Amino acid sequence: MRKSVTVLGSTGSVGINTLKVIASYAERFEVKGLAAGSQTGILREQIDAFRPSDVYVLDDKSAAELSTAYGKKLKVWTGQNGLTQFSSAVGSDILVAATSGTTALGSVIETLEKGRKVALANKEILVVAGALVMSVLRAHPEAQLIPVDSEHSAIFQCLQGQKKESVQKLILTSSGGPLREVPPSEFFGISKERVINHPKWKMGPKISVDSATLMNKGLEIIEAAWLFDLPVDRIKVLIHPEAVIHSMVEFVDASVLAQLGVTDMRLPIQYALTYPERWQAEEGMRVDFAGLGKLTFALPDRKKFPCLDIAYEAAKCSGTAPCVLSAADEVAVHAYLEDKISFLDIPRIIEKVMSRHSPLKNVDLRKIQEIHQWAVEEANRLCLAH
Repeated sequence: MRKSVTVLGSTGSVGINTLKVIASYAERFEVKGLAAGSQTGILREQIDAFRPSDVYVLDDKSAAELSTAYGKKLKVWTGQNGLTQFSSAVGSDILVAATSGTTALGSVIETLEKGRKVALANKEILVVAGALVMSVLRAHPEAQLIPVDSEHSAIFQCLQGQKKESVQKLILTSSGGPLREVPPSEFFGISKERVINHPKWKMGPKISVDSATLMNKGLEIIEAAWLFDLPVDRIKVLIHPEAVIHSMVEFVDASVLAQLGVTDMRLPIQYALTYPERWQAEEGMRVDFAGLGKLTFALPDRKKFPCLDIAYEAAKCSGTAPCVLSAADEVAVHAYLEDKISFLDIPRIIEKVMSRHSPLKNVDLRKIQEIHQWAVEEANRLCLAH
């Protein structure tokens, strides 16, 4: 039987690659739902190609246009709070959470509560509400939460068949981002084009900036701590410019398992969709070891990239600290992309917002949303002050 899939964030890079994987296995998957923000042109192409029964778009105008264009063949959902209702009504076997920010949090929780699979490509979900999401997952053992990020997918694969007590530490690899070899003296006034020009991955502007500041790796540390139930001091970061090793696990006997692959998001997406099985990959998706030449490694420069230490501190504080971190980062990055602040202001603003928050433990979804909104408003005020 074909598995049904709903893709949240279908017009982003992960969403587009997810649909490429699904198209490669059309006899095994069907798309029931697609959700997008403002890129309705791409969404229409996806609707025509995959013929979902339902779609979600954020604004009313786009929803009305889609309803007019497709009539009764397509149910269109919209509204600020409509995403969770949309994904619940569609009720697919697999929910791919590939939106940015926390918009998919309610959908992820609701899908897990129904005992279904979530392919998680949105690290902010666990950064903001890791305790809540993992408690829901534990309460519904038939549910699955499979990571899509290449680093977390790598660790997840390395841990298959292993006991938790045999794990010494997790090693998240990082290409170093677009500024790895740029001296800090050039950070002042650096162009957005340089900042978002990632050497290995083609990503959206927000995650590209996070990669440049290494905040992306900091958020991954927090996500890994929740996914794999390890303290943050046993989760390390290693710069690996070739981006062939996607992450590693060191065990207590000093053995290390690493997952290798080409830099193509279709590989971890396919693994998440097909887990626990492995399906034949397309031609051209295999590592050419003879052509690699060498693999190199280095420790991250924490002075040059202060966001990494800010994230580690938030992870150690735990509670609602990572929620504030994520919200402040999102605002600061968007302000930078809109030329409202400088690149160097990003860590300063995040740190200021963090310093004004006293973390709380064991909070519910409503409280998480309140604190997230407070952090957004606080960061916006600081950005405007610049």
